Amino acid sequence: MQLTATTYRPFLTRFQSLIALFVLCLGISLLSDKFLTVANFWNVLRQISVNVCISTGMTLVVLTAGIDLSVGSVLALSGAITAGLLRNGIPVPSANLFIGFTVLGAMLAGILTGSVLGWFNGWAITRFKLPPFVATLAMLTIARGLTMLWTEGFPITGLGDSFTFLGTGWFLGVPVPVWLSGMLVAIAVLVTNKTRLGRYIYAIGGSESAARLSGVNIDKIKIVVYTLAGGLAGVGGLLVTSRLDSAQPNAGTSYELDSIAAVVIGGTSLSGGRGSILGTVQGAIIIGVLNNGLVLLNVSPFWQQVVKGFVILLAVIIDKRTEKE
Repeated sequence: MQLTATTYRPFLTRFQSLIALFVLCLGISLLSDKFLTVANFWNVLRQISVNVCISTGMTLVVLTAGIDLSVGSVLALSGAITAGLLRNGIPVPSANLFIGFTVLGAMLAGILTGSVLGWFNGWAITRFKLPPFVATLAMLTIARGLTMLWTEGFPITGLGDSFTFLGTGWFLGVPVPVWLSGMLVAIAVLVTNKTRLGRYIYAIGGSESAARLSGVNIDKIKIVVYTLAGGLAGVGGLLVTSRLDSAQPNAGTSYELDSIAAVVIGGTSLSGGRGSILGTVQGAIIIGVLNNGLVLLNVSPFWQQVVKGFVILLAVIIDKRTEKE
């Protein structure tokens, strides 16, 4: 049997993320003897856990042919709210009252903050028919401003060992952030593959008009999707804040770019209706390995941005070529 481009093209298209990851790992391992070590392996997985959480929510949004540019700022505000409530509580001088928060209570408040901001994104998009790019770009600025107001421009530190365990602890020999992101991915895979919500998400991205004619409540599904994306960004904020034992006012800067890159590299179409959560996880691993490799090779942070920009551009080009075929 003669092998032609037509023969192996479907194979390359299906496994292009894994092939790219293998080539990337091989190249970095040849250039740095510190890459293929157990310590670095866990370090990479811990680092990508935040992006996996954010990118899981971003995948749901992109599958509906949307986009969420606010996830980095939402992450920062969620982490700041959690840290502020945990550290300072809510004093009410007029009533001679002080409301304190347990670690769990503060964490739930942070996730709720992200969910509410995500809900607002979805509501603005569906209520006023705004392009997702515009609505979430506005939220990017709003959430960043609220973070600065809440923190007054200063980090909130000293959050306690119970909280920092979430970002730095180990359980059964595996970092806690890896467990958490893994569970969220498993739930997202179940939702997208086995539930009515998942079918509706793909249907909206495939053809919104056809989904509407089929009786799908488009606005409701979009609001749910953006709410989930905001909540998952909130989880990412908890992980970042916990790992640093500090809520930084500028946390999450450019995280939306890494998230979009992971989604596109993982094979999810920016036009919607095509892609998977597991593909996004592969994309997040590629971005994480790339970041780790550039650091090990002592590449300037400025050049790192250039390289990641070209990777995103290449991924989008491949995505568009795949669509045409």
